[in-house]
Amino acid sequence: MYVIIMGGGRVGLTLADLLINDGYDITLIENSDNLCNNAAEELDGLVICGNGTDTKTLEEANIQEADFFVAATGNDEANLLSCILVKDYEIPKIIARVSNPDHEEAFKKVGIDNVISPEITAAGFVEKIITRPNVADLTAFGKGDAEIFDMIIENDKISGKKVSEVSPTKDYMIISTYHGGKLTIPQPDIVLNKGNKISILVKRGSFQKATKKFMK
Repeated sequence: MYVIIMGGGRVGLTLADLLINDGYDITLIENSDNLCNNAAEELDGLVICGNGTDTKTLEEANIQEADFFVAATGNDEANLLSCILVKDYEIPKIIARVSNPDHEEAFKKVGIDNVISPEITAAGFVEKIITRPNVADLTAFGKGDAEIFDMIIENDKISGKKVSEVSPTKDYMIISTYHGGKLTIPQPDIVLNKGNKISILVKRGSFQKATKKFMK
């Protein structure tokens, strides 16, 4: 998978490093010479010193081949413009950091897939959006010791089983289920079926176990 990140500040640089460690191919675009040189020294990936709001720079980064584009600068206007330009290349997923919550609506109006507000702008959150695309929603809490995931049951072996038969374990527990679009606090005898949406509290490091159980 190929990810282009615009912005070599703290968020962009940290995100790039996380994704490289996850095995993703990364190109980082940064128009500040100092930040660009710093990124080139720290990252094991391609760094382009240029303006991500310029089509020539985007094409130099092979934007047409990207699976994800992340606008991670601290400038909302630049992030918005780059996302608008990138939409012409039909990138599967576009993610934008928004510093001013009042600007979120403008991003949503042009069809940006994920708008990350300052409260959740940590690079680790964006990383999870990219590396865990099958998860419907995600909320990190505490100091990262646990996370809550919304996911759709895809494993046929889960169908017909009661909540008490699959939860809780030492790694995760079902904390809510959805029936007819309504959230329900799960009772032990509630029956789960393929296609059901559930919320799971997952211990740090146990995400793969949970997804293998419910989404295999």
